[in-house]
This record gives sequence, C-alpha cells and structure tokens, in this order.
Amino acid sequence: MDFRGGERLSSTARTRCVSGSAWRAATSLLAALLIASAGCAKAVHDPAAQIDALMRPYTGAVPGASVLVLRDGLPIFRRAYGLADLEARIAAAPATNYRLASMTKQFTAAAVLLLVENGRLTLDDPIRKWLPSLPAAANDIRIRHLLTHTSGLIDYEDVMPEATTAQLHDADVLRLLEAENRTYFATGTQYRYSNSGYALLALIVGRASGSDFATFLRERIFHPLRMQNTVAFEDGISSVANRAYGYSVEDNAWKRTDQSLTSAVLGDGGVYSSIDDLAKWDASLYDNRLLRAESRRAAFSPATKTDDAEVQYGFGWRITGESLWHSGETMGFRNVIVRFPAHRFTVVVLTNRDDPEPYFLALAIAKLYLPSADAVHAAHAAAGPDSDAHPQASSAH
Repeated sequence: MDFRGGERLSSTARTRCVSGSAWRAATSLLAALLIASAGCAKAVHDPAAQIDALMRPYTGAVPGASVLVLRDGLPIFRRAYGLADLEARIAAAPATNYRLASMTKQFTAAAVLLLVENGRLTLDDPIRKWLPSLPAAANDIRIRHLLTHTSGLIDYEDVMPEATTAQLHDADVLRLLEAENRTYFATGTQYRYSNSGYALLALIVGRASGSDFATFLRERIFHPLRMQNTVAFEDGISSVANRAYGYSVEDNAWKRTDQSLTSAVLGDGGVYSSIDDLAKWDASLYDNRLLRAESRRAAFSPATKTDDAEVQYGFGWRITGESLWHSGETMGFRNVIVRFPAHRFTVVVLTNRDDPEPYFLALAIAKLYLPSADAVHAAHAAAGPDSDAHPQASSAH
C-alpha cells in the first residue's frame, strides 16, 4: 500500500518497513541537523560540502538520492548519491527518474487549471457532470473540493477488497467509490487529505480533454516544458528512462519494494521525474509559459486550513509561511519539493528508499543558502499535529 506525501494514511496503509523507534530516531537526527545548520550557516563558506555531509547516509552501495538547489531558475547545486538500482549497481544521477508519489498532485492540479483556461471545465463544476456514475452522496462535490481535499470522499484504500491481487487504476477507484453512497463529512466543511479526489481528477481531465490523463500531461505539460523523461507511468504502455527502483529495510537489509497494489493509480501519485526535469517545471511556475498568472495565484493561494494551524493547502501545494511545498511518500520512495517564491529559491530532494522523509533535509539545505528561511519554524510544522500532512509511524508487520 502506498504512503503518499501529505496523505491521510488508511487503516491498512499505516504499516511501515521500519519500526516507529527508527522513524523517531531518523526525524530527531534530521531535526538536529536542521538546527545545527541554522546555527552555523554563517561560519560555513562551502554549502556544497555541507550538503555532502547531510547526504552522507545516502552514499555508497545503498538506495540513493538526487538533490537540486535552484536560485533564479538556475541550478546552484545539482548532485546525486548512492544507487538507483541496487541489483544492477547503477548509480543515481541528476537524470535519474524517481516515482514522485504525491508530488504528482501539483501536475494533476495544473492539468485541471489548463482546462479551466481553455474553457473546457470550471472549478465549480459538479463532479457528477463528468462522473455521473458516482452516487447521490457526491451531489455537492465540486472540482475545487477535490483539489483542496475538502470533498469528504471515502478513501479508496480503505474500501479495496481484501482479496485484491491486481494493481488498481484510476478507473478502478471510480468503481470502488460508485458503491460508497456516503462521505466522511458534509462537503466543504472540513479538510481530509484524499487520494480518491486526485484519482477522480485524473479521470475528469481525461474526459474534459477528450484524451486520457497520461497523454494530456505529456502533450500539454511535459513536452512543452521539454521535460522529456517525465512520464505518468503506465505499465505496458510507457516506460521510465533512467529509472530508480524503490527499497525498504526488512530484516536489517535493503529489499526492493518498488510497486504496490495502488502504484498504478496516476492522478494521486503516478508520475516519474528527475531533478533535471523538475528544474524546468520550477522555472515555469514563475511566468506564463505554462499557466496564466491567475491560475498560478489560485494554485499557490491558501484555499483551506489543514489539521495543522501552520499548514494550509492550495491546489496541489502546501503552504507554510512563505514556502510552497509538497512531499511524496510511497512504498520505496520519499521525496519533497520546497519553494520560496519570494526569493526565487527552490530545493528538491528525491530518494528511492522508504525512510526517512527528506523534508527536514530540504529545509536544512535551504537554510545554508537562504538565511532568512524560517527553517526551524517550518520543521516544527512538519513534525506537528497535522497527521494528514506527514506519515505517522507504526509497528511493522
């Protein structure tokens, strides 16, 4: 089962391949690194060396990472560590493509906004206009509710039949929800992170565009931005160049854990990309080359509070202070992008291991270059009470 960045983990998806104590130890270590880097940043004249020190656990014959730091749209640090494929001993590189997991949601939101700009749909369209097979409980749900996790839709992970053996796709999510004539709460009254919502958005993008979600992303986002190796991966249809495979610790050894039953659902977490391609994506978010200014404002503006008073949600983006960010956690991968638009500064960390979450690392790296970054405050938010925003550890089984 997938553990995607920012999601509310289902009751069946809360198990981790590392123990709760290991998770707490990892987050404590990274928090200490963050605070230490904040205290000594002025004395350090070689940020690259500092980043190498922070990334030391990813070096050697272990699942690796790719790290990117951008200022004014240009890379000022671009480096990879460890291995993309342990079995084949293939090193990670800046061109290595990792499964982004919930970092995918920013692309799903952008696809919706492009269709709004084209007049193909509106944010206030009832979702049953596009998905009429949904039950009456979905009558009040609008597209904007799906984007902001305020729909109340049932988590599809919680209603998957126990006998499921084949991977689910976005259309399977719709079929599961067709049988759920209920919601967790009255639409628009609460926030609950919803992978179901973003899977349905992928279907709506396909129907409104007359294409399919993966093709729309390729033709309207990836190709225009020259993100040539980024793909919404469909087994048997597309391929992933320079692919990183995911790993988890089991019995004190790395085990390939690259796919789960929900890994083929595209809208909530199915895109693969590299730090090189994400540099092009980040650059596009500062001007009109992809989205109009009004669309970017909508995506980056707080639309709802979350369970953490320090974190709000836009369209596919979390908002903490002056930063826009989203993590992506799935079986075998942990990723994050943290943007400081006012400073035209971004950090991306992609990893092909299931632990730890690299949000703390990204903040520590940001602090090396951007002394004004409220990194300690943001770290508190990352470890705070918003269980929807950050994966919770539990005992392994």
